[in-house]
Amino acid sequence: MPSAPGVADTPQTPPTTASTTASIADMLAQKIRDGQLSAGEKLPAHRVLAQRLGVPISTVSRAYARLEQQGLAAARVGDGTYVRALGQGAAVPVPGAPPIDLAHNVAIPTDEVESLRQVLAELSLDPACMAELLAYQPETGALRHRQAGADWLRRFGTTGDANRVMVTHGAQHGLAGVLRTLAKPGDTLLTESLSYPGLLALARSLRLQVIGLEMDGDGLLPDALDKAAHSFQAKLLFCSPTLHSPCASTIPVARREALAAVIRRRGLWLLEDVVHAAVLEQPPPAISTLVPEQSFLLASLSKVMAPGLRVGYLEAAPEWRDKVAASIRADCWMVAPLMPEIATRWLASGEVERLVSLQRQQIAERLAVAHQCLAGWDYAWSAHHPHLWFPLPEPWHASPFAAALRQAGVLVRTAEQFAAGRSRAPHAVRISLNTATSPAQLDQGLRTLVQVLQSSPQADMAP
Repeated sequence: MPSAPGVADTPQTPPTTASTTASIADMLAQKIRDGQLSAGEKLPAHRVLAQRLGVPISTVSRAYARLEQQGLAAARVGDGTYVRALGQGAAVPVPGAPPIDLAHNVAIPTDEVESLRQVLAELSLDPACMAELLAYQPETGALRHRQAGADWLRRFGTTGDANRVMVTHGAQHGLAGVLRTLAKPGDTLLTESLSYPGLLALARSLRLQVIGLEMDGDGLLPDALDKAAHSFQAKLLFCSPTLHSPCASTIPVARREALAAVIRRRGLWLLEDVVHAAVLEQPPPAISTLVPEQSFLLASLSKVMAPGLRVGYLEAAPEWRDKVAASIRADCWMVAPLMPEIATRWLASGEVERLVSLQRQQIAERLAVAHQCLAGWDYAWSAHHPHLWFPLPEPWHASPFAAALRQAGVLVRTAEQFAAGRSRAPHAVRISLNTATSPAQLDQGLRTLVQVLQSSPQADMAP
């Protein structure tokens, strides 16, 4: 494989053991900042650079991880690590003011603090319940917590059977438990060509091969799924059919039925993410309801209220639920019961519905701001969804645009950060409407974005 410019000439004598990782990361970071390694350029494979420097592969892996944490590089599962445009990564303060964050995906604060205060006061008057919460619990969660979750999952078309549900520390926790139960290193995981970054990171850590599948404006294509399942002998599929992030699409019912037919015929295991769909008052039936014995439904309250609660629900066939629970028991023994107790009380009192309704109202207000600021521009959006999918007009490309916008004090996510496997990332950005501190700040951020769009890319930002 050709060496990245500047890396091949690195001295062969490695730094001292105690500082090896930091020194390699610092050396590469300096080359990126000096322009010796340019945006979009592929870094040497871990093994290649490790041999060149005479260090363990794990050392290079940690150095590359540092570059990712600094926002200087992005790992693509099954493809390698690429240089990012400067400033494209994590939010780093700009001179004079913090950046306006249109990149991260965090529920808009509403009445959660007051709701928490009230439920904790209620709990303080129930010493028997508090004593129970300090004791060990079943790894699947207490029965009343599972039943509350099962009743809530009915909105996605499920049966409400608590025997199929377990409580998790958020959907990511459930996803990790399922993949550790079903997959082994080297297995193929199918997903949309643009997919959840948390899934991609998890697949990378489990050494799974990720294959991105073709989508259109309505979401995942059944023919693409069928061909990939056959070609790669794959058994795992992850998808987000409702309010997909970043594309804001929702798969129509007829296509859901076609996808379920492929899943059934090819014997796939479906991992279905309905986290964003929780904001909808009447979401479409989950694909999982069409193939209940081959599916794992992953839900949480994180994107519609209080992400710090870390409460999620996983529905699966009972025999698989118990196997996933065994993986969780090996990791952390059980889900800490205090947070599910809070969620259960909120669900029983109707507080969850009230808080979700407030979230919908806040999203609608911010969508109105976005439509006003971006009038005349093409972008994809959905009612009640706090993200816009914004294809960039020529001559802009995603990384240079994100860098220019970052210099102007606004953060967004590029398509590259959602690209699955070797899928080619389009020149587009996801704009999050829910992290700005107010509609006024959102208005400022979007108007800045339009100003940058209307300018010309600088020569040193050319792709």
